[in-house]
Parts: sequence; C-alpha cells; structure tokens
Amino acid sequence: MRSGVTGDDGPVTGPGDDGPATGPESDRATTGPEDGASVTGPEDDKPANGPESDRATTGPGSDRATTGPGSDRATTGPEDGASVTGPADGLPATGTRGEAPPTGTRGAVPGGRAADEASGGGVRPPVPAARPWHRGVLRSFNERTLLDALRAAGTTSRAELARATGLSKPTVSTALASLERAGLVRRTGEVARGRGRGRAAVLYEADPRAGYVIGVDVGRRWLRVAAADLDGTVVGRRDAPNTARTADAMVRDAARLARAVAAAAGLDWQQVVHTVVGSPGVTDPGTHQVRYAVNLPGWGRSGLLERLRAELGTGLDVRNDANLAALGEYARGAGQGTRLFAYLWVGTGLGAGIVSDGKLLTGGRGAAGEIAYLPLFPLPEPAEAAPPAGEPADGTVPRGSLEDAVSAGAVVRLAHAMGMPADTTRTAKDVFAAARADDPTARRVVAREAVRLAHAVAALAAVLDPELVVLGGGVGRNGDLLLAPLREALRELTPLRPRVVSSSLGDDAVLLGAVAMAAEAARERVFDTRTHG
Repeated sequence: MRSGVTGDDGPVTGPGDDGPATGPESDRATTGPEDGASVTGPEDDKPANGPESDRATTGPGSDRATTGPGSDRATTGPEDGASVTGPADGLPATGTRGEAPPTGTRGAVPGGRAADEASGGGVRPPVPAARPWHRGVLRSFNERTLLDALRAAGTTSRAELARATGLSKPTVSTALASLERAGLVRRTGEVARGRGRGRAAVLYEADPRAGYVIGVDVGRRWLRVAAADLDGTVVGRRDAPNTARTADAMVRDAARLARAVAAAAGLDWQQVVHTVVGSPGVTDPGTHQVRYAVNLPGWGRSGLLERLRAELGTGLDVRNDANLAALGEYARGAGQGTRLFAYLWVGTGLGAGIVSDGKLLTGGRGAAGEIAYLPLFPLPEPAEAAPPAGEPADGTVPRGSLEDAVSAGAVVRLAHAMGMPADTTRTAKDVFAAARADDPTARRVVAREAVRLAHAVAALAAVLDPELVVLGGGVGRNGDLLLAPLREALRELTPLRPRVVSSSLGDDAVLLGAVAMAAEAARERVFDTRTHG
C-alpha cells in the first residue's frame, strides 16, 4: 500500500510500500549503514538502519515513522493514511544494532506470542534495554513460558501447550526437547486420538524431581524440618524438641536434623537446592541480622546467616515465622483463594503475616506485621502480675505491650489474677483445657483473652482491610473457645469486621510456608542452572 502523504520534495513512502523509501536529503533510495541496500520491510533479509544513519527510523513501540536528524521530510502516522509497519508486523523495534531480532527469524517473542504468529497481535512487553536481544534470550523465554504453563496445567500435550501459550507448534516441540534434555520435563504417557486422526498425543509434565528443598521451623520448644520436591510435595519430615541454649547450638541442631531428614527420604544432600528457615524476629535486609527475636536466646547476634549457610551449603533464606505461616495458609490452608488476608500468630509471642495477591507484604524494613509492639487499651487487669522484665538476648528491645497482654504467658498470668490455682495452671494449655471442662473461671479468662485479641484484629482491619484473618499459634488454635467471644467483641469495637477463622494447618503452617517459599526459589535456580550451565 502506498502512502497518500507527500513531503516538500516528493512522496515519502513507508517500509511497506511498493517502492523504495526516500531519505531526508535525497530523492534516491535510502541506503543502510553498511551495504548500501535499500531499507526493506519485515519479510526481507536486509537489516534496518542503525543509529549511525540519518535515515528514517522507528522507535520501539511507536506507531509513527519518524524521520532522522536534519530531515525536512514530513512524519507520517497511521492517522494520515500512511501504512506504517514495523518488524514482524507490529513487534517493537530498536534502533541499536544487535538488539532487534534478525529479520527472517521465526519463533516466539517476549510476551508469550510466537514471531511466526505475530500477525495475530497481542501485548508484548519489550526486552529490557539492559539485556540485548539475541537467540539465547528468546530460547530461554520460550522454555520458561512452557515450564510455567506445564506447572499450571499439570500434565498436558504439545498441542495444548501451543494453544495455552500462543507459541507455534514447532517452537513448542523445540523447547520441550531442550527442557527434557535438561531434566526439567518428563513424558508421562500418551493419549490416543480418535480413529483416523493420526498418532497418539504425548503427554508432558514438569519434573518435580529436578531438585529438592528443605523447610525449617525454629521455635522456642520445637525444631521442625521437612524435605520436599519442586512441587512442594513433602517427601520427608521430622520434629524434635529444641533443647539448645545458644544460637550456635540451634544452628548445628537444625542443620543435623535437615541432613537426617534428607537422608531418610533417600536424597543425596547435593540434590537439595534451597533452604528456608522460619523463626521469630525480622531479618534486616541490609545487615542480614535477625531483630526482635526475644524468645530465642542469641538468635539476633550477627553472623547467624553465615553460620547457617556454612552448615547447610545450600541457597538460604531466613524469614519471620508468622510471615511463613501466612504463606503456608495461602498455599494449602484457610487463605487459599483470598486476595488479601492476615495470619494472626498468638503463642509464645505475637505477630501477623500479611499476604496480598499471593505475595508476602513485609514492609520497607521487613517489620510489617510486628503488632506485638502495638499499645493495648484497656490495659491489663490491676490484679494481674506484671510480665517478667524484658531481657532480650540480642540486646535490642523488650517485648511489646500487646504481646505481653495476649501471648501464652499472659493467659497464665490472667488466670492466676482471676483466681485459678497456680499449682494446676502452669500453661495456657491448662487454662483452655479447664475451659473446655466448663470451669467458670477458666471460661471468663478465655473470654477476656478473646476481647484482647479482638483489639488486635480491629487494628489489622483498620490498617489493611483484609477480607480474612486466620488465627494460629499455640493460643490462636483454640478457635472453638475464642472465635465466638472475639467476634462479639469485634462488633462492639469497629464497623470494619473481616471474617475470622482458625488456622487449618495448625503447627504445620510455618513449615509448609517455608517449603512453599523454598520450592519457588529452587524452581528459578534449577531452571537457570540447567538451561544456562
């Protein structure tokens, strides 16, 4: 199609016209930077002009043909009647040599569409400028797209993958063969077609055995460890009492338990790609030091991550236990399918984990959800004994006032203040057991605890507006006793009332969240290692 727009000295034609394009200072055909050939359209084999040329170039993503510097020619846009075409029919082009796909190259482009099917349109984000385009980037993108599609679909065929991703069937076949050679994809069987419809379709799935992960839950009383494959399926688990009295001892015990779990599952330790450790406290992203871990002696001292990494020898993350519990509930528990929810951890300590659109919301310094430090009103009962003086092992700050009022220790102090005998009421578990046995004093204690927890939920509701709050931890798991009075108190406190439920994972929430996070990190690492060497 020819342009209907003329410049000062003659007609200006676009790259899709029947004749050569005119340059800004000449009536002759525009020449390329090196070969003197005329500028060709997307189906030709000649390269477009580079940045050194003063000929017309099109900017990435532009729908106008812009003339080069010094030109007195008119700029033609699609609204002027000119037919403006870019490489591969609408794909973003770049003016720098080596960054745009060579003409004639067939295959997929970033954004999930194949270059040989690009005429169908679709949104295609450009390749970041920091990473110039080349065949390796394209191949990696296609393989990652297919691997993600396989994990989402489970087991499927090449034809279904082509339909789901928009990649051409030859591109899908090539990428699948590469992933299969790398050990990331495996064949699972065949599906017979109808009579006369050709060969049976081969079925594929992402191979979860391409790597393994370890999840660790470090609590004040227990160490819990699980080994899982890349799908997050647990293949081994062990729980052990936490008898360590120093951070170094806890590191050694956790590492020994992790290796024992892997060995019991029949794994070579070299197959373990990544480990995620959940514990109280917040890991400072700058110093890698754990802060606010007042319930674990010495856990906040510097060098903790380095010692863990040296003992384990794998990729490593150390994350807040409430955050991981929230992630576990989102992946496998009560938080599935929610857009925004909070996990309220009430046990030896207090904290909240927040999941928004499937991602943890951790704040600017990793401390989002540290509601232990919220002030509580009304204050504790006058007869209630004061909590022990804070003596944080990491030398940072004492416990927060809300934690002092609602944690397991606070339940015991409140029970004693309200008349329950100290010799038979040593733990929060004792108080809840008495309440289930219809002890009237114990039931009043539980009701008072529920009111205090309602203040925590009301604070979360005012700041986050979550659709769901999940109660967990040693105290929070007693939803059969806490939920009814908590909801009643919440109605009196605020008009912002999210749904409140008990954790469906119980003591496993932190561990399963650690496994989920480790599996996600390991999938990325395994892909990069096996496809790029």
